[in-house]
Amino acid sequence: MYRLDRTAFKAQTAEEASKADQIYYKNLTWQERLKIANYLNSVAYNYPVNNLPKMDKSAFTVRSRK
Repeated sequence: MYRLDRTAFKAQTAEEASKADQIYYKNLTWQERLKIANYLNSVAYNYPVNNLPKMDKSAFTVRSRK
């Protein structure tokens, strides 16, 4: 689980912070970046990380074209 380290703070501009984040995330593998994206989605949409919500298929209909 990811936790915020409140002792590691550095005053910087938004541009400096953006560059530092780019460097950090570019050094991760695509699998690690995917895990982080999954975690952030679970926080944003309020679902457990290891229990993805099922898609509501009742919201869609299927029709054949003539």
